[in-house]
Amino acid sequence: MVQSRTSSSKTSTFFFFFFFLFSLILSLSSISAASSTDDFVFGGCTQQKYSPESAYESNVNSLLTSLVNSATYSSYNNFTVTGSTQHDVIYGLFQCRGDLAMPDCATCVVRAVSQLGPLCSQACGGALQLQGCYVKYDNATFLGVEDKAVVLKKCGPSEGYDQDGLGRRDAVLGSLVDSGGLYRVGGSGDVQGVAQCVGDLSFAECQDCVSDAIGRLKSDCGQADFGDMFLAKCYVRYSTGGGAHIYPKAHHDKDTDDGEKTFAIIIGLLAGVALLIIFLAFLRKICEGNGNYKYSSSFQTFISM
Repeated sequence: MVQSRTSSSKTSTFFFFFFFLFSLILSLSSISAASSTDDFVFGGCTQQKYSPESAYESNVNSLLTSLVNSATYSSYNNFTVTGSTQHDVIYGLFQCRGDLAMPDCATCVVRAVSQLGPLCSQACGGALQLQGCYVKYDNATFLGVEDKAVVLKKCGPSEGYDQDGLGRRDAVLGSLVDSGGLYRVGGSGDVQGVAQCVGDLSFAECQDCVSDAIGRLKSDCGQADFGDMFLAKCYVRYSTGGGAHIYPKAHHDKDTDDGEKTFAIIIGLLAGVALLIIFLAFLRKICEGNGNYKYSSSFQTFISM
């Protein structure tokens, strides 16, 4: 039995080492993409705090882990973690910018969650917007609730548009309202625009939120050469000069393709090593079975992790 526990310990150690190595490779392979997606936009925390080592803290950790895991295969998801009492229930979601490839989305959410922890330490709720993704959690339900409160407004220097320039900007902003879907882009000449709603809104709610954000942009930013209007459940941005403000370091198609290829290679290596571990464990089970050792319990422990 001593040898069985030792074998299990070695296997578990190797598993965690490989998981760390996989995370490191994924992080390094996404450094160039992350430079355009992990720039801080805004963040905020509730004033209400939870106690350390409480059930709520455990639920926060569980929720954030679920968000990170889900971002490897989806650009949006929401979760509700229940507890033994209503005070322990927590709600959360993440959403990536609509044009991000899946590896870049996953990397952005990992970075957002890692920043949200120190930013909102022991806060019952928090939200963080990076250039490429958005993460939020709270103990008060907000899922499926339309919210048009202004979170962030930013206007560039006045460009002194002529009538034609203002017409192009307004036409781009108008096209964002007319577009369907949660993620919307438009452009005319050197004017570029983008809008996105959080995935828990209906189409009608998204239309209402985007229209409100555009109205605020026009009135608050006037003739500014760029403008950002982030409401609680949607945002609208416009920029002159080919969208340099909207995408500070816009990724190219080649970068996206390389990221997807790297991600596929990593997944293939992960699957290959997993199969190798299972095969070696099977061989050891046979060999140690001939020597009257019980390796099966260690193997089952590894599989359940």
